[in-house]
Amino acid sequence: MVSTGGLITRAAALRPGADAPPVTTPRDAAREAAERELAKPMYHENDPGLLTRALRKALEWLDDLFSAAAGASPGGALGLVVILVVVVLAGAALWWRLGSPRRAPAGAGTLFHDGVRSAADHRTAAGAHAAAGRWTEAVQERMRAVVRSLEERALLDPRPGRTADEAATEASAALPRHAADLRAAARTFDDVTYGGRTADADAYARLSALDHTLTRTTPLLTGPTP
Repeated sequence: MVSTGGLITRAAALRPGADAPPVTTPRDAAREAAERELAKPMYHENDPGLLTRALRKALEWLDDLFSAAAGASPGGALGLVVILVVVVLAGAALWWRLGSPRRAPAGAGTLFHDGVRSAADHRTAAGAHAAAGRWTEAVQERMRAVVRSLEERALLDPRPGRTADEAATEASAALPRHAADLRAAARTFDDVTYGGRTADADAYARLSALDHTLTRTTPLLTGPTP
């Protein structure tokens, strides 16, 4: 016996334009039941975390990027490896040549920072640094010895705060034949002290030779001839 509610439902379904009731097959029902079962937390306890999934995505992206670059470079993957090696070697060569940038050479600093010491004291300190292979410190002390020696000979006035460039420029008036060497010595001092360069034995030898030469040079006391 069919109830009144069932007759009304069937009649509404048979009306023209009425939406047909969804048809559910046994396969659909089985899939829905499986999805509900797999959605339970017990099946996801060992799933990778958010960070692991993000790392996997990043690695996949890098792999795709490398593959695309290898396809675009001459020689494929091998050509890309060669290009990367060349770039790395070029960067290492520049680093070795220029030194590590510890401080930007924005401006030259003063020569002396630790009070008044004689030229002989600076030469002794420079020799100790050179004997230990500390060429940067040896160059710094030898340049200070050069300038202090010029001050002791009254070729430069003892002025606190003088820079290496200023000392070279002022000393060139009395020693014009050595003006270029004095400027080169000042640049070396600034490079190793404020420019992040690394000194070597050759730089120290040049400064030592200049120091010895200047001590034996007769200054032009009247200044350079116009």
